[in-house]
Amino acid sequence: MEYAELYRKRIRNLCKARGISINKLAAMSDVKQSTLDNIVRGLTENPRIKTLHKIALAFNMTLAEFLDFEELNNYSFEDETEE
Repeated sequence: MEYAELYRKRIRNLCKARGISINKLAAMSDVKQSTLDNIVRGLTENPRIKTLHKIALAFNMTLAEFLDFEELNNYSFEDETEE
């Protein structure tokens, strides 16, 4: 799984677990609907940390908590090439 897919999946899973739509998350996080859609659909592969922070706060999490999940913690960059 590619790196960007990990946090897309994290957002989807947290929304599903909490019964929150992407539209509602956009309103709760004060992140533009189009920005959030682009992240979740994979059009934005490297969202700004400020954006991820706002999303984390909407889930009532710190940014550290939002980014602390097994798939991301176990991710290896060794297979990626530098751009």
